[in-house]
Amino acid sequence: MSDQINSGRRKIVVITAAAGACAGVVAALPFAATMLPSERAKALGAPVEADIASLSPGEMQVLEWRGKPVWIVRRTKEMLDGIKKSDGQVTDPKSEVDQQPDYAKNEFRSIKDEYAVLVGVCTHLGCSPQLKSAETQGEMGADWAGGFYCPCHGSKFDFAGRVYKGVPAPINLQVPPYTFLSDTRILIGDDKKGA
Repeated sequence: MSDQINSGRRKIVVITAAAGACAGVVAALPFAATMLPSERAKALGAPVEADIASLSPGEMQVLEWRGKPVWIVRRTKEMLDGIKKSDGQVTDPKSEVDQQPDYAKNEFRSIKDEYAVLVGVCTHLGCSPQLKSAETQGEMGADWAGGFYCPCHGSKFDFAGRVYKGVPAPINLQVPPYTFLSDTRILIGDDKKGA
């Protein structure tokens, strides 16, 4: 009879222990889920797709990637000519400081000459520069070929995002990783799909 009692007790103890373990796992799931990144946190680091079909020459589109503004500028022939003319005025004309992916280490710091893709944050103190056309020479100086101007401390960048000599910003604007998905779509934040 004692064997029957012990066997019955064992079954009850095993069942109770298994139920307790299951309840513990179920109770721990919400706590474990808080360790995973939120949807917002995932989105902040996720690539962003931009539709540039309606972007006319000379226009700039601004979007957000990783909490920072990213500029897509469709450059005109005049803007591209201005970049060539500013080589002697910028501190890093060949983009040797690592502020861009390897495929953007070229004259225009881009995959396609016509499109500039730049993080719109001044490399001095993190302000957001403004687009200034070549027509603002009266305000910007006679040698101004157009580009970006940071009104906070006076830093200037050409239409390739290269920093001018003698301004507070130490290096060029950053070129984020990006790729063209088609002639009218750019993926910013991921360049593994091919450049």
